[in-house]
Amino acid sequence: MPIDQALMAIAIAAYVLGALALVVYFFSREEWLRNFGAALAIAGCVAQFAQLIARFELTGVWPLLNLYGSLSLFAAMSVAIFIGFAFRYNLWFAGGFLLAIAAIALAYGTTWNEGTMPPVPSLQSYWAKIHVPIVVSSYAAFLVSFVFSGIYLLKYYAERAFATRALAAGATGGAAAATAGNAPAAAANLGFDISLGVRNDTPAIDAATAGGNPVAGWLAALPSLPALDTIVYRAVAIGLPLISIGIITGAMWAKEAWGAYWQWDPKETAALASWIIYLMYMHLHTRHGWRGLRTSWVSVIGFASIVFCYLGVNIWISGLHSYKT
Repeated sequence: MPIDQALMAIAIAAYVLGALALVVYFFSREEWLRNFGAALAIAGCVAQFAQLIARFELTGVWPLLNLYGSLSLFAAMSVAIFIGFAFRYNLWFAGGFLLAIAAIALAYGTTWNEGTMPPVPSLQSYWAKIHVPIVVSSYAAFLVSFVFSGIYLLKYYAERAFATRALAAGATGGAAAATAGNAPAAAANLGFDISLGVRNDTPAIDAATAGGNPVAGWLAALPSLPALDTIVYRAVAIGLPLISIGIITGAMWAKEAWGAYWQWDPKETAALASWIIYLMYMHLHTRHGWRGLRTSWVSVIGFASIVFCYLGVNIWISGLHSYKT
């Protein structure tokens, strides 16, 4: 087996096992599972970058010019960005979901392995080494924001469900207020970094935790809603400048390859739509009434647009960027 394929197999195996370990850690909080999953995430990420380098050295062809190579970089950059966030804020509990998506993307990418065919003339440009890594890295940052938006929405709607149940049972506001300090203590005890700011933003979950509800206790141990919102914001703050630069460099490449900066190709249009959605996210995040629930939904919608831009357009819609044969 060629070294690049061996490294790809190692990366996929590491991501699958790491995803399983960290998903179980998400529910069980067993520290050894966190350490095991984190080690596998790092090993898989290193193997992926090594695979891309090895493929370039073996073939002499820039490895990001087809869906196989770009999905490989997407998975590697997604894991790399997440690892940075996880070490900074101790967020390994979310790693299982991100590693699972990375493993699926990587496995799907292998079905598009076209061997070592030389690229078409329009792809034989130095812009390929600038534009593609920047754009794919922006997609990776948006994946991180999507994962934490999902966790935010899970906790937010769980709080609403517990509040509705408490009202139905005749619970009083004083019972929730009496447990205001439980969530920060639980988060600290279970190893979460609460430096992003934890406050009593989920009183119904706190009250249920004080009443011995195990699901509420598990939810209370997650970072606070403001903390999750901050993580989403910081991931988008990485992705938006990257996709902005990616659109600009893509226009420069288009001018060189096709004679025009912008042709309203489906890929260009989809990328512009995604850029507008995330620009809206950043603007709406400055409005207190929109921050949190609504911006988390904008983040989810934004990533759906990224999936369409990245895969839907390239695979199913004919255009200058299409992978259809």
